[in-house]
Amino acid sequence: MAPAARVFALRRAGNEQFRNGQYCQAAALYSQALGLLEAAGERNAEEVSVLYSNRAACYLKDGNCSLCVKDCSVALDLVPFGIKPLLRRAAAYEALERYQLAYVDYKTVLQVDCTVQAAHDGVNRMTKALLEKDGLEWRQKLPPIPSVPISAQRRWDFPPAGSQAAAPRLKPTETAPLEKQVPTAAMIERAKTLKQEGNELVKKGNHTKAIEKYSESLKLSNQECATYTNRALCYLSLKQYKEAIQDCTAALEFDAKNIKAFYRRAQAFKELKDYKSSMADINCLLKIEPKNIAAQKLLQELNKNLK
Repeated sequence: MAPAARVFALRRAGNEQFRNGQYCQAAALYSQALGLLEAAGERNAEEVSVLYSNRAACYLKDGNCSLCVKDCSVALDLVPFGIKPLLRRAAAYEALERYQLAYVDYKTVLQVDCTVQAAHDGVNRMTKALLEKDGLEWRQKLPPIPSVPISAQRRWDFPPAGSQAAAPRLKPTETAPLEKQVPTAAMIERAKTLKQEGNELVKKGNHTKAIEKYSESLKLSNQECATYTNRALCYLSLKQYKEAIQDCTAALEFDAKNIKAFYRRAQAFKELKDYKSSMADINCLLKIEPKNIAAQKLLQELNKNLK
């Protein structure tokens, strides 16, 4: 059998073993395939990267997080910004309690593809862990987050509003690909106008339309913390709690002491019955503003739920 065909067969067999939960056997098969490629002097970067990433998944499942990190790093050296090795390495770092590095990998994934829910969830977990570990200055201690080139970013076309294919819910992550964009003065001014229009709609109780305005504003300039917290309020009113959490987390990245972001995220966690996370946010809020009556009341409710 030709080396390429043999490698393909080993990789397919490894995939089958992985699906069956036989992670050690799967890793051995991926290792054989890598050995064959090396012996044949073939260095197809994508193929080798996939094999390392697959073997890393096996190591992660078996709890060998250090080897998982090593293989993912090799895979990413071969093919930068691969989503699977980034997510696997982030999970391994998280298990090793290397939260800063996990945060960086999860954030990098979101630059590549803003729709990956696992990365959003990871960012939320790491934000909480780093707040508890390093306090309100945790962001200053982060290593640099790599800038993903446009060529590596996945673009998503959203259907126009009113079309049959339009999604019924707006997602706060629509604005993520614009993270590195520097808005012009005209864009900032228009973003402020849209935000104000959203505020007026909130006063009228029209939270769905307000979300549309806030989302349009963030597409033009996504550096405005209040726009995220305002949209989070709308999501809370519409019982879209995960979206509210994402917006509050985004707001806290701009302002680590934002009272509204902590309180609204705590409310969302409470509605999702994640009482411990909700309490962590309320405790952070009360460290900043000890006499906040609404936070004190919510803390009392959470204590009852945790009894």
